[in-house]
Amino acid sequence: MRPLCTVLLACLATAITAFAENAFAVGDRLPELKGEFLSGREAMLPAAASGHAALLLFGFSYDSRFAVEAWVKRFRTDFGNHPQVSFYEIPMIGGMARWGKWFIDSGMRRGTPKADQENVITVYGDTKLWRQRLGVSAENFAYLILLDQKGNIAWRHAGPFEDSPYQALSGRVRELVSGK
Repeated sequence: MRPLCTVLLACLATAITAFAENAFAVGDRLPELKGEFLSGREAMLPAAASGHAALLLFGFSYDSRFAVEAWVKRFRTDFGNHPQVSFYEIPMIGGMARWGKWFIDSGMRRGTPKADQENVITVYGDTKLWRQRLGVSAENFAYLILLDQKGNIAWRHAGPFEDSPYQALSGRVRELVSGK
């Protein structure tokens, strides 16, 4: 029995270490993420955000849109007209849903004003690695990453909109655009 427990503990420690090594941390460079703007153009992050402080808002379910939209509404109010700041809503669509790409994208285009379609990047395919790196624990949460002007992670958060984490986000955005 003892050798089996030792093997199981070693496997668990390895899995936890691998997960921790894969999780995004402040200071990490965002790996390349390829998707498509709702306008139909190819999108590549972090390149699309280069030179801007950019808020990335990931959603992994239909219900996560409520949390994403709440964050975007407040962020847009404070930073929507700032020339050095951008944001991207990023629906991550995996599993069998990706077979409905045309239908899903058409619905999102109908519900998104044309002027905002360059702020939505749909990503279809296997979402497992991104789920791990963002630490997805609840399907209805928004998963947020703030990138600095060079594509490095400057701040991150997961959850529904709340004022306290928003204040931390807005403070960090102000630091980035002021050069501090």
